Amino acid sequence: MTATELINHMIPPLKPTDNGHKAIVWMEELRVNQLPVIERGKFKGFITEEIILEENDSSIPISEYELEGQECFVTEDQHFYDVIRVASLHELQMVTVINSHGNFEGVIAIEDTIQAFAESTAVQEPGAILVLLMNQRDYSLAEISRLIESENAKILSSTVNSDAKDHSMLRVTLKLNITEVSHITASLERFGYKIIGRFQEEEIKSNDQERFDMLMRYLNI
Repeated sequence: MTATELINHMIPPLKPTDNGHKAIVWMEELRVNQLPVIERGKFKGFITEEIILEENDSSIPISEYELEGQECFVTEDQHFYDVIRVASLHELQMVTVINSHGNFEGVIAIEDTIQAFAESTAVQEPGAILVLLMNQRDYSLAEISRLIESENAKILSSTVNSDAKDHSMLRVTLKLNITEVSHITASLERFGYKIIGRFQEEEIKSNDQERFDMLMRYLNI
């Protein structure tokens, strides 16, 4: 799914000539705490509720506030993983989408991206999740796939992240198409792979919080 498919057309941009009061009213109506600001079709940054309250004067035009997230944007054809990465980098709940000419197309609310991810085939399809820890030089998705497919299973999705405690190590999260994975973990361990997490479908369904935590592991936020 690309960025342009995730644009929330219910969230309008503000202009530099609008004032802080208008921004606050719109935020309250839309139940958000930030809004994009554009000038002549170009994205200028985000105005947030916190910025306005800190200024302690909502009557001044937005052009006089110090905006944030000027680089918090993606292009129309970028994947929704990129949307989440950019939002996480800038610590914002929205990401702007620009076209090939650099013009503003709209914004994506991160909650919409999470919803889209939750509805994706990789998440909806029943299956277990394995988390592997390995040295970067040992990582080969082709080799891992070969071992898993030799056990009559397939990888539906995978994510790779640096380990927070040791950046020379990788955490590889795999969503499989089967729920019983004892034989797969045994095979992976036999070939020297260290499994630090195993989450089976029955366990996930038993607790709503576990489902949410699993999604966060996928998104790495």
